[in-house]
Amino acid sequence: MLRPRIPSMPRPTGLATPPVVVQPTAVEPAPAPTSPAAPAPVPASPARPVVQLTPGTAVALVGAGAAVVLVVGAVLVSMLLATAVTAASVAVCALVIRSLSGQQSKRR
Repeated sequence: MLRPRIPSMPRPTGLATPPVVVQPTAVEPAPAPTSPAAPAPVPASPARPVVQLTPGTAVALVGAGAAVVLVVGAVLVSMLLATAVTAASVAVCALVIRSLSGQQSKRR
């Protein structure tokens, strides 16, 4: 009645193309240079642009860093506060349960 059904592998529905056969080719060595070639000229400008730190960008970086530190600090402090509130509520619940169980044992 409740037997699991194992799915079967689906069969391909379209035409299957055979794999392409790669034919090996002979490698020919490069001819030796007859005269020494001149070295390639060094480019005058660097390939990557250089980042220039202006006073405005320095202030922006400091401001962004301070904002990140404040946000991360606020998140960490709120997590610590949530843990403290949870611990206090668990302690109060433990005291109430202990008080109730103590009153039941005195009545008997």
